[in-house]
Amino acid sequence: MASNTSTLTTPGDSRDADVRELLKGAVDLHCHSGPAAMPRVLDHREAMQDAADAGFRALLYKDHFYLGTSHARVLETIYPDTGVRLFSGVALNNASGGINPYAVDHAIKIGAKIVWMPTLSAANHIRKGLTEAKSFPKTSQKMLDPSPLSVLDANGKLTDDTKQVLNLIAEGDIILAGGHLDVPELFQLFEEAKKRGVRKMLVNHPTYIVGCSDEDIKELVSMGVHMEHSICMFIEGSGHQYEPSYLQHLIEVAGVDKTCLCSDLGLLGAPRPIEGYRQIVRELLDMQFSHEDIRTLIGDNSARLLNLAA
Repeated sequence: MASNTSTLTTPGDSRDADVRELLKGAVDLHCHSGPAAMPRVLDHREAMQDAADAGFRALLYKDHFYLGTSHARVLETIYPDTGVRLFSGVALNNASGGINPYAVDHAIKIGAKIVWMPTLSAANHIRKGLTEAKSFPKTSQKMLDPSPLSVLDANGKLTDDTKQVLNLIAEGDIILAGGHLDVPELFQLFEEAKKRGVRKMLVNHPTYIVGCSDEDIKELVSMGVHMEHSICMFIEGSGHQYEPSYLQHLIEVAGVDKTCLCSDLGLLGAPRPIEGYRQIVRELLDMQFSHEDIRTLIGDNSARLLNLAA
């Protein structure tokens, strides 16, 4: 929540210095750099270099169609002195075989840190294709139409493949992200995940496509789930604008300790991820969040989910 003891900044060099200092140690769990089927404003190496220049602690590449862990590991090897840890994971869309335990097992074995439940292929995403998802980024070339995916079977119960995926995530002690599933699916998923020993759970942009209400957020947080808000939705020039005051409200609903602010940036025509972070930190300062809370929101919570030392 916003702190009444926040240090107020002044325009000009003082504000810029505060932003630069607060970005040191930040962690982006949702960087959409390329190569990708969707047009991207920067590639993985450029995203890594931008993060290094800003003093970030870690960067996690997300692609809707492929596991980026090998890219992350190769870049860390080629550029060992950046100071930025690089990670990725697998999104369980049609391109990965859907909710596919084999894809998850392979991803974990080579170092994946997160599994996203279906995003573009989620039945919920496809249902909302004429409303919220209409504005969702499109691929450069026409691809096969998605087959709708759900973690639930025809009887409304979690599928066996979903349960096996949860077992693998628990064993690997990595992050389970809800992707673009809808709220009823998320509740069943996370309840079962807790029973099976999953310790790191995350809802991606809960108010966009997913459809969480304030009460949903509170209940999910009470289960130990983190809320990940995409900063692209609260900054200038990204096409998904909400008022910054709405972000303040969402942080207050979930609490600072259960909120991660991640970029969800990389799309052509939008700011680069690090510029997005610069903008959102300025907004948080304007809303009088303390420096400690800002560091928690843009770095420390995400670092803990990655098992990185504070």
